[in-house]
Parts: sequence; structure tokens; C-alpha cells
Amino acid sequence: MDNAPTRPSTSVEDYVKVIYDLQERGTKPVTISGMAERLSVSNSSVSGMLRKLNELGLVQHQRYGAVSLTEAGTKAALSVLRRHRLLETYLVAELGYSWDEVHDEAEILEHVVSDKFVDRIAHHLGQPLVDPHGDPIPTREGDIVQRPSLLLSQADEGTTGTIVRVNDTDPDLLRYLDEVDLGIGMHLRVERHQPFAGSMEITVHTQADPRPQALGLVAAQALWISPDTP
Repeated sequence: MDNAPTRPSTSVEDYVKVIYDLQERGTKPVTISGMAERLSVSNSSVSGMLRKLNELGLVQHQRYGAVSLTEAGTKAALSVLRRHRLLETYLVAELGYSWDEVHDEAEILEHVVSDKFVDRIAHHLGQPLVDPHGDPIPTREGDIVQRPSLLLSQADEGTTGTIVRVNDTDPDLLRYLDEVDLGIGMHLRVERHQPFAGSMEITVHTQADPRPQALGLVAAQALWISPDTP
């Protein structure tokens, strides 16, 4: 049976998804200013929407405090993330989209496709666990397979590991990573952190010879690696 008629509004889905995403990826508490920056809206707009979400029982937020999702809010966020990430996977696998194009397309489609349609996509693709950016795809029951990973920017010098996830919110960054040939599944070693600037030097291990690569802070904070087991 299609659950679409009982879904939250598009704006509610967008907000709970962003809150979940910031919680999942970030190392800092979710704040109004952080949400405003991510959504490209004013702080007052976020404050107004948080009051509505609080009334709906989807968030917990006290004035000047961090924002967090309730159990109901988390369930709503995982539902829309399932649609979003399966759509991204389908667009890349079946329609030839590049990984820097699919985010904006999925942002539109996620609100209009039925759960039945999304389940058909999942079945057609063989029930994938991650999308093209390495983001975990929730099951219909809201479960997620967690993999041990850490931000590349936080990895100590000498750490080796495999890239398992890339932040998909900035198409320009994804195109840059394509240009420098850096993506999911590549193995690397952290060589050196530059003092103060936040940039770092890594060695990328490919089928050819290992190659050095310099990365700025923005790129290093957008990549997650699964460290090698000692």
C-alpha cells in the first residue's frame, strides 16, 4: 500500500533530512546557523520551522540549544533519505548520470515518487547498501548498515585506508575530485598535515604507481576513509 498521502510536507521532509544529515556527518552539534547555511535560508526562517517541527513532535530544541531529532523525526528523515539515495543510485546506474549531477535531481524526485516505486528500484538494483557517494541507504524498516570510518581530515599521519564516502552536497567539489582522480574505493596513505592551513598530503595507491596528492581542507573534510586493520 502506498504511504505517500500520509507523508509530511516537502518542507518538513527537507528539514528533517538536513538535520539527520548534519548529525550523521558532522562532529559538531546541529545549530540554527548551521542549518540556515546548509538550506540557504535565514536564521529566522529556520527558527520558525523548528517551532513547527517541535509542535509536530519531530525535533527537540530549546532556545540557543542544539537541534536533535525525536524518534518520529528520525523515522521521517530515514524515509526520505531512502528515496533520495536510491534515486541517486538508479540515476547513475541506469540513466548514465555522473555523481555530481544526481543530488539536485534526487532532491526534486524524492518528494513525488511513491514508496512502491522506490521499492521497485531497490529490487531492480539488487537492494544496494550504499549510493554512488558511499552514503548508506536505509532499508524500508529504517535500518542502516554502519561501516567504521573517519573523516580524512582527522586521520593521523601514517594512516592508511580506503575511501568509502564522499559528501555529495557540493557538485563543484565532486567535479574537482573527478579531475584529480580521487573517488570511492581508492586506497591511500596520509603523509603529512600542513600546519595552520588545514591542507594535507596523501599518497594514492592505484593500479599504476602510487602518486602524491595535495588536498585542501574542504576536500579533506568531505572524504571518509575506512582505516586498514593494523
